[in-house]
Amino acid sequence: MIRLTAPLLISALLLSGCGGRFSDSGLNPFGWFGGGNAPRPTLEPDEGYDSVADARPAIPQITGAAWQPLGEGRLLVVTAMAPTKGYSLVELVTTRPSPGGRILPDPDGVLRLRMVGVPPLPDSPAARMPARPETDLITAAMALSSIQLARITAVEIASASNVVTLRR
Repeated sequence: MIRLTAPLLISALLLSGCGGRFSDSGLNPFGWFGGGNAPRPTLEPDEGYDSVADARPAIPQITGAAWQPLGEGRLLVVTAMAPTKGYSLVELVTTRPSPGGRILPDPDGVLRLRMVGVPPLPDSPAARMPARPETDLITAAMALSSIQLARITAVEIASASNVVTLRR
């Protein structure tokens, strides 16, 4: 019985190092003689993935932008005005698409954003109602952490007709 138990325990121990969470560790016998360092195949194209820019049109005019303090960073608040009521899905997006929705400034340290939104349908009642500057401001905000702000020297927010720049 002892002769059978020892080889079974040794083989079970060796096989346990082949898979699971230890497959990349030194316990894996397939990697003991250099077999584990081969590059793994990937499905990513050689030229990288295509980045899709936001297709929403830019908001017609930005009226203001300001920083609001947060516990860990700042909140960028941008107000805008549209010629009619009914804009929806308003958001601040980066001009250069970033992987995973990360917020990265350009190499010169400037974070370039666009204020985009979906205008009302041309035949809708909201499209026929003109916006009033006193009550119909469009507001969008973006939270930036202190770590993200460390790489940013300025923020440029573009609309369809103007650009607003904020320094840190």
